[in-house]
Amino acid sequence: MSVLFMGSSLLTPLYQLYRADYGLDALGLTLIYAVYVIGNLAALLFLGRLSDQLGRRPIVLAGLTLAALSTILFLLASDSTLLFAGRIASGCAVGLGSGAATAWITEATPSDRRSLAASTMTAYNFAGLALGPVVAGLLVQYAPWPLRLPFLVYLALISAVAILVLTARETVDRGAAGSFDLTPRLAVPPGKRLAFAAPAAAGFVAMASVGYYAALGPTMLHDMIKLTNQALSGLIVAELFAVAAAAILLTRRIEPRRVLLWGLAATPAGLAALVVAQSRASLPLMLLGTTLSGMASALSYRGGLGVINALAPADRRAEMASAYFICCFMGNALPIVGVGALSEAIGAADADRIFALGLSLVALAALAAARMFRGEARAKTASERPDARAIRT
Repeated sequence: MSVLFMGSSLLTPLYQLYRADYGLDALGLTLIYAVYVIGNLAALLFLGRLSDQLGRRPIVLAGLTLAALSTILFLLASDSTLLFAGRIASGCAVGLGSGAATAWITEATPSDRRSLAASTMTAYNFAGLALGPVVAGLLVQYAPWPLRLPFLVYLALISAVAILVLTARETVDRGAAGSFDLTPRLAVPPGKRLAFAAPAAAGFVAMASVGYYAALGPTMLHDMIKLTNQALSGLIVAELFAVAAAAILLTRRIEPRRVLLWGLAATPAGLAALVVAQSRASLPLMLLGTTLSGMASALSYRGGLGVINALAPADRRAEMASAYFICCFMGNALPIVGVGALSEAIGAADADRIFALGLSLVALAALAAARMFRGEARAKTASERPDARAIRT
């Protein structure tokens, strides 16, 4: 899980080099980042249930193979064309392999600990995202071949993990797996759509913050904070993911709706700190904003997923979860492309302010909707409860 997600953030410290060597503008960089979602969506919609039918091991190995293919494309890239292809393959690798790995870990976890498995695996996702910019940033700053060596190291890591996967115990009986079916399944039942809106918006906002850091973090640190050390830039971006992983682990026993409200309430504060840090070129404020944004993203994402799981009927849980992930992927791509386009039109500083204001408004609207729905749910429960005289009778 961690190694697959590490591949999706390995390029983060390299975007600044691609901008200089390949003549890319802000929009070009954000598009290279955003096409990753195409691979994610393809895997989620069409390949998400393959491991139920073919087994966990072969699908995880297929995900690792796609990750290796994307890495080779990055190694061979001499212009932006192969970068786009590599990002799409990387997105498909993460979508395919991480879904199968999640199910595999859950099935291998003792039943009395499975309630905590989802939070733990989400923390490993963010831990992998943190590893990417740390490893690549150090190699770019202090080692030769900055556009090649990070990918060679990552290929070696994929090979080591593949060996471990080959030795792991399979948990799916292929003979009992059922018929082969690739039909996409995602839906929100009509009676659940209002309640779905708040956690879906929370996932959108959380992944937009993550996407902003992964795509534009080092460029923003270079241009506005005047930070030229790529290793330090990678560490600051990794801080967001590390804080997110810690926040998920520390709150995994807390009720998801409460965590969701905390994350949405903290989102505007984190974004405001980032805007002020940019306007004052303040590294301490940037570290504070990164910490707050990491906490807000993790709590919004984890809380939203937990609320969706509790809200969904047992026979529709996978479909509603898939719809939630679609909203997350859209948040991870669309606002980032918007920031890139606005940066070309009005400048990066104003584009970042619009991004922060827009996300803050969405977070506050989702917070209000989540609180309203909780009040309505309590009122409905109270109205359906028989009164004391009826019970005595």
